[in-house]
Amino acid sequence: MRVKRGVTSHKRHKKILKLAKGYRGGRSKLIKQAKEATVHAGADAYRGRKGKKRDMRSLWIIRINAQLRTHNLSYSQFIGKLKSQKIEIDRKILAQIALENPQIFNKLVKKIA
Repeated sequence: MRVKRGVTSHKRHKKILKLAKGYRGGRSKLIKQAKEATVHAGADAYRGRKGKKRDMRSLWIIRINAQLRTHNLSYSQFIGKLKSQKIEIDRKILAQIALENPQIFNKLVKKIA
């Protein structure tokens, strides 16, 4: 008795077409094009997830620096003083404090300076 592979390939094709749903033209309907499109989309998504982390970190730095400029202090000086006094607060939290509670951030800057 021979093995018929229609079910397996149909399942695999359906999985690829489901991932390619919403793509334009043949990329959402033709298996070869859909497979290529989803592979490239996956690579772009992976790269995007890594880039997002870099973007967020730079945004936090910009926000912290903007608040520090009102105290005539640069970002690098501030981070240097934090490290020398062994205060470990990450940039995400510092940016959040600077944005939402400027008075607390001001106290932190005065404590360091």
